[in-house]
Amino acid sequence: MTGTNGKPAPTRPLAGDAGRKPQLPAVVRPPLDAAHRDPHPYAALDRGVMASLARMTGGISPHAMIDAWGDWAMHLARAPGRQLELMERAGANWLKLAQFAASGLWGKPAEKPFRPGLHDTRWSHDGWDRYPFALWQQGFLATQDWWQAATDDLRGLRKQNNERTGFMMRQLLDTASPANFPMANPEIIETTWKSAGRNLVEGALHFADDARRVLAQEHRPVPEAFALGTALAATPGKVVWRNDLMELIQYAPSTEQVHAEPVLIVPAWIMKYYILDLSPHNSFIRWLVDQGHTVFCISWRNPGAEQADLSLEDYRLKGIMEALDVIGRIVPGARVHANGYCLGGTLLAIAAATMARDGDDRLASVTLMAAQVDFAEAGELLLFLDESQVAFLEDMMWSQGYLDRPQMSGAFAAIRSEDLIWSRAVRRYFLGEPDLPTDIGVWVNDTTRMPARMHSEYLRGVFLENRITAGRFAVEGRVIALKDIEVPMFVVATETDHIAPWRSVWKTALFTDCDLTFVLTKGGHNTGILSEPGHPRRHYRIGHRPAGGHYQGPDRWLAAHEPKPGSWWPEWADWLKAHGGETGPPPETKTPALGDAPGSYVLQP
Repeated sequence: MTGTNGKPAPTRPLAGDAGRKPQLPAVVRPPLDAAHRDPHPYAALDRGVMASLARMTGGISPHAMIDAWGDWAMHLARAPGRQLELMERAGANWLKLAQFAASGLWGKPAEKPFRPGLHDTRWSHDGWDRYPFALWQQGFLATQDWWQAATDDLRGLRKQNNERTGFMMRQLLDTASPANFPMANPEIIETTWKSAGRNLVEGALHFADDARRVLAQEHRPVPEAFALGTALAATPGKVVWRNDLMELIQYAPSTEQVHAEPVLIVPAWIMKYYILDLSPHNSFIRWLVDQGHTVFCISWRNPGAEQADLSLEDYRLKGIMEALDVIGRIVPGARVHANGYCLGGTLLAIAAATMARDGDDRLASVTLMAAQVDFAEAGELLLFLDESQVAFLEDMMWSQGYLDRPQMSGAFAAIRSEDLIWSRAVRRYFLGEPDLPTDIGVWVNDTTRMPARMHSEYLRGVFLENRITAGRFAVEGRVIALKDIEVPMFVVATETDHIAPWRSVWKTALFTDCDLTFVLTKGGHNTGILSEPGHPRRHYRIGHRPAGGHYQGPDRWLAAHEPKPGSWWPEWADWLKAHGGETGPPPETKTPALGDAPGSYVLQP
């Protein structure tokens, strides 16, 4: 097989039939670092103790917490001006509360002096406007306001410790919120009165079921109404390739003519791929097939302890590169439009830069959706990462071979604890409301594991040390550079993303020189990407930078681009069409299919 420049393109053996086990080339690995090689017995004792402690703390390093509070307390102790400011704020807040309480005693309604945050839904019930509940709510919000000021920027305090203290204090306050207690929450009292206590009985049953599953580490099954392959992940297709790390799915065409250049979707290994193939009405993959594209998608395996030694390089070679090899056989000579989502986009950027460095021109374009290449401003996830924290996680992964589902999902939930933890607990355990399944809710609960070595390499090399944009990320012994990428790029960010903040995603424009189209769409990390045409109250902004164009800061770009109503999907379809070449009959699969979509790996618990 040759690339379009006439140079030989790398090839690997392909499966000739469903029964033959793929023969993979040997992967040349660098020597294991201290986090992975077998430790000295004394060191093994230390790591075993730390691993046990990590399971008790949910993977959060106690040292990181103690260090943050000690740093904060020492800097506050030497700042008498800030102390006076906080004393003044405490007095002012107390006075506001006293005035509000007095007006309530005299029966004179007064405007609430403290307002909850924009996304804080705990106080939506109208009972919080009545006394004494209104006073309890205002007392909580006044305390929250004071602690927010107390953990604000403090001269000399390390920024990460400053943010950590604020985060930990929010967690503690959310635990003590009056909304969490039956006798202090008017909605719980009202519901209990109307149902004669049935809500508490139902809630106790929900709690017992959840506790049993947590203690048994039991994965909640997918509801029958959302079965994979029939309700979700139901776009017709075939598994055309399988190795020990991924399955490659080719989707059946739905149009008589298709674009000559196929699309490869690279999802994150932190999630199951069907976030992009949910229900038929919001399936990104089905919509793309309906636009006349030949679509391939990687479905990652859910690794176990036996795959602890899988590396980030394995994911590049056995994932993206082998997928390109297979596509090259099915659609000979055609270049590929690669689309990476979340961490899949980060891996795709690494692969694209490596291919550009090595003269492999099989990519026609690169699309990154909610994906970061620079992690200096990676949002609130940085709160969980420093040398102590990474070592703590490494010890836990060393003992079990992977990062487990609860240990990972807990960190994401903690970022929005008032909504994802406490509000859900109140609804489920005190109001007796069941978790009504939705397609995206089923996907959120269908979590995956991460191999120990790969996740350690990602946390250290990509996230903590930020090697990709620092010019220190090496592939096959040589450093890669994003500026080597010459194919057009389409980069999508979402406005309220707390995992990949849009200003961090924007920095792709800073480290590349190619033709780049940037889209900022309404929504969060998942809801902004799943923005199908016809979705109500959606908007996006779009801008273009020609190859070699000057860099523009994110705030200036934001001010210069007005929002457009609707979905960003048609913009991407037009962009693909402009870069996708001619149309023709759909390609035929030249190797026997290994099974129907969604394949077997996505069904692994």
